[in-house]
Amino acid sequence: MSKINLPNKLTVLRMCLVPVVMLFILYPSLTGNNSVLYGIIPALLFIITAITDFIDGKIARKYNLITDFGKFMDPVADKFMVIGTLMSITFANASLRPYLVWVTIIVIFRELAITSIRLVVSGEGIVVAANWLGKCKTMTQSIAIVVFLIEHLLWDYYYLSYVGLVATAVLTLWSGFNYIKEYWKYIDPTK
Repeated sequence: MSKINLPNKLTVLRMCLVPVVMLFILYPSLTGNNSVLYGIIPALLFIITAITDFIDGKIARKYNLITDFGKFMDPVADKFMVIGTLMSITFANASLRPYLVWVTIIVIFRELAITSIRLVVSGEGIVVAANWLGKCKTMTQSIAIVVFLIEHLLWDYYYLSYVGLVATAVLTLWSGFNYIKEYWKYIDPTK
């Protein structure tokens, strides 16, 4: 087996951190231990996972370290990071669960739709690269998750989290529709 390069190591690290973040989010709900650490630790770990997402792509492109493993695992790790964290937050927060469920469903459906489009058009030799709207969507999701994880530590309400949830839903839908509109011409119902 060949030696794994740094961007791929960062992707694997991100994949390994996702269940740890989820565990720290869920721990207070499962045990009743509401220590401030269980708000700070998952937020810090999520920030680290988000930074690895940013860094691994930069390093891979700058040093021409793009591999098939990275092309496959990087988007999988990204989806696990956001969806796993959102699912944990949804389970752990009863007061905002109705809103979180809808945002989580929107994120999951969008990711499934765009991944499916990528699979179909790749058969035509077309690469669906991330565009600026997709990157804004990812950044908004990450910021909203971090805000949600720390806001309740600062005060007893979730005003910024509501804004983050709305922004996440809007940008997730917008970027999804944008991809569908751009690549719909390659979805041939007669094939």
